[in-house]
Amino acid sequence: MGRLKQLRIFNGVLKDKASLIKTTLSTKRQTSFIRRAILRATTHSSSSPPSSNRIDAVIASGNGSRPRACTCIHAIMDRLHGTRDTFVALKCLYTIHNIITKDSFILRDQLSIFPTFGGRNFLNLSEFHDDSDPESWELSAWIRWYATVLEQNLTVSRVLGYHLSSSDSKKNDKDKEEKIFALLSSDLLIEIDALVGFVQEISNVPNSLHLQRNNLVYEIVRLVSEDYRLIQREISLRVVELDERMTSLGVDQLTLLMSALKKFEDCKERLSLLFVNRKKNDGLWHLIGETKMKIETTMNKKAEEMALVRIIKRDETREWGRQPFRFTSDGSWLGLDRVSLTVSTVR
Repeated sequence: MGRLKQLRIFNGVLKDKASLIKTTLSTKRQTSFIRRAILRATTHSSSSPPSSNRIDAVIASGNGSRPRACTCIHAIMDRLHGTRDTFVALKCLYTIHNIITKDSFILRDQLSIFPTFGGRNFLNLSEFHDDSDPESWELSAWIRWYATVLEQNLTVSRVLGYHLSSSDSKKNDKDKEEKIFALLSSDLLIEIDALVGFVQEISNVPNSLHLQRNNLVYEIVRLVSEDYRLIQREISLRVVELDERMTSLGVDQLTLLMSALKKFEDCKERLSLLFVNRKKNDGLWHLIGETKMKIETTMNKKAEEMALVRIIKRDETREWGRQPFRFTSDGSWLGLDRVSLTVSTVR
C-alpha cells in the first residue's frame, strides 16, 4: 500500500473519531444516537462491508416513529453526499440497500419519498469521482452503478405497488398469480417494461469485474444478485400470464411485449459475467425464447387476417362499382320493377 494511501486512511480514521466525539457532545440526544450508529457502519478505515450488527443498529435507530425514520434517512444521505471517499460512499449505499431489503416498512417508506423533489435520481451520484488513486477511480464507477441500481429498485417498487423484498413480494406463487390474473394486459406490459429496465441497469455493471475480489464489492454483488433472483420470478409470472392471453392481445401490445423480451435477452451475456454461475435460471430463458416464437407466430397470423380483410373490402368496393345505377327520365331506378299505385277516392 502506498504511503499516500496510508496517510489518507489515517486521515479518514481521524475524521471518523472527530465526528463520533462531536455527536457524543451534541445536546440532541436522539439525533446524535442515530448519527453515531451511521458513522460506525460507514467508516473510512476498512474496505470490508459493515457487519450485520452495525447494519441492524442503524435500522434499529430509525425504527419506532416516523420522525426518527426521517432523521435516520436524512443522516445517511448527509453522510453519503458529504463524502468523496469511495469506501464511505459504498458503505452508505450498502446500508441503504439493507434498509430496502429488510422488512423495515417505516424506513423504506421514508427512503421512497426522499426527497420529495428528487425524482428518479434522488441519490444524485452520477458525477461521483474519487481520483485519489487508480483503484478509487475504478470503484467510483461501481458507486455510480450501485446508486442507479438502488434508484431503479425503488422505481420498480412504485410501479408494482410493493417492494421486491417485502412480504407481499414473497407471497407464494399461487397468491401472486391471482393478483396478476386480475390486472389488465396493459398494466402487465407496464410492469414487465419496468422490471426489464431494472435488469438493464444491473447489466450496465462496470467493466472492472475483477474488483469483486474486494470484500465490500463482493457483498454488494451478492445483494444485487438476490434482487435479480426476485426480478426473474416477477418477470416469469407475468410472461406466463400474457402468454395465456396471447390471442386477445392487439398488435401494438404484442410489439411492446416482444421489444421487452428482446431487451431482457440482450442482458443475458452481461449478467452471466457479473453473476458467473449464480442465478442462471435456464427455465426462464427457455420460457422467454418460446414466448418470442409464439408472439411472432401470432403476429404473422394477425397480419394475414388483416390482409385478408383488406382484400375482401377491396373486392366488395369493386363489385359495388360495377353495378349499373341507371335511372329513367322520371327518376325511377331501372333495377327495380315499377309498380303503379292507384289512389282510391272511395270513402
